[in-house]
Amino acid sequence: MTIKGFLEILFILLCAALMGVILMQHRKSGGFSGSFGGGGTQMDLSGGSWQRMTQMTKVTVVLVAVFMALSFLLALL
Repeated sequence: MTIKGFLEILFILLCAALMGVILMQHRKSGGFSGSFGGGGTQMDLSGGSWQRMTQMTKVTVVLVAVFMALSFLLALL
Protein backbone atom coordinates (compact mmCIF):
# COMPACT_ATOMS: atom_id res chain seq x y z
CA MET A 1 0.00 0.00 0.00
CA THR A 2 1.34 3.39 -0.93
CA ILE A 3 1.34 6.40 1.33
CA LYS A 4 -1.39 7.97 -0.80
CA GLY A 5 -3.61 4.91 -0.36
CA PHE A 6 -3.05 5.00 3.40
CA LEU A 7 -3.90 8.71 3.53
CA GLU A 8 -7.06 8.15 1.48
CA ILE A 9 -8.26 5.45 3.89
CA LEU A 10 -7.42 7.73 6.81
CA PHE A 11 -9.35 10.53 5.10
CA ILE A 12 -12.46 8.37 4.74
CA LEU A 13 -12.30 7.34 8.39
CA LEU A 14 -11.82 10.97 9.40
CA CYS A 15 -14.88 11.98 7.36
CA ALA A 16 -16.99 9.35 9.10
CA ALA A 17 -15.72 10.44 12.52
CA LEU A 18 -16.40 14.08 11.74
CA MET A 19 -19.95 13.34 10.63
CA GLY A 20 -20.56 11.33 13.79
CA VAL A 21 -19.22 14.04 16.09
CA ILE A 22 -21.26 16.73 14.37
CA LEU A 23 -24.44 14.66 14.59
CA MET A 24 -23.88 13.95 18.31
CA GLN A 25 -23.71 17.61 19.28
CA HIS A 26 -26.59 19.20 21.12
CA ARG A 27 -28.30 22.02 19.32
CA LYS A 28 -27.94 25.41 20.97
CA SER A 29 -30.20 28.41 20.61
CA GLY A 30 -27.53 30.46 18.83
CA GLY A 31 -26.37 27.73 16.51
CA PHE A 32 -23.00 27.98 14.85
CA SER A 33 -23.43 31.71 14.32
CA GLY A 34 -23.60 32.13 18.09
CA SER A 35 -19.92 31.36 18.37
CA PHE A 36 -19.18 34.38 16.17
CA GLY A 37 -21.24 36.82 18.21
CA GLY A 38 -24.42 36.52 16.15
CA GLY A 39 -26.34 34.71 18.86
CA GLY A 40 -27.21 37.79 20.85
CA THR A 41 -24.03 37.92 22.94
CA GLN A 42 -20.75 39.49 21.97
CA MET A 43 -17.76 37.17 22.13
CA ASP A 44 -14.91 38.60 24.18
CA LEU A 45 -11.48 38.88 22.64
CA SER A 46 -9.59 37.67 25.71
CA GLY A 47 -9.41 34.09 24.43
CA GLY A 48 -11.95 32.82 26.94
CA SER A 49 -14.20 31.43 24.24
CA TRP A 50 -12.14 28.21 24.05
CA GLN A 51 -12.85 27.50 27.74
CA ARG A 52 -16.59 28.03 27.21
CA MET A 53 -16.75 25.47 24.40
CA THR A 54 -18.04 22.02 25.23
CA GLN A 55 -15.77 19.01 24.92
CA MET A 56 -17.65 17.85 21.82
CA THR A 57 -17.15 21.24 20.17
CA LYS A 58 -13.42 21.11 20.87
CA VAL A 59 -13.22 17.64 19.31
CA THR A 60 -15.07 18.99 16.26
CA VAL A 61 -12.63 21.89 15.90
CA VAL A 62 -9.63 19.55 16.07
CA LEU A 63 -11.18 17.09 13.58
CA VAL A 64 -11.97 19.91 11.14
CA ALA A 65 -8.39 21.18 11.37
CA VAL A 66 -7.03 17.69 10.66
CA PHE A 67 -9.59 17.30 7.84
CA MET A 68 -8.42 20.52 6.19
CA ALA A 69 -4.73 19.64 6.54
CA LEU A 70 -5.27 16.15 5.15
CA SER A 71 -7.36 17.51 2.28
CA PHE A 72 -4.57 19.89 1.36
CA LEU A 73 -1.97 17.14 1.59
CA LEU A 74 -4.00 14.77 -0.60
CA ALA A 75 -4.54 17.54 -3.15
CA LEU A 76 -0.79 18.03 -3.38
CA LEU A 77 -0.20 14.31 -3.89
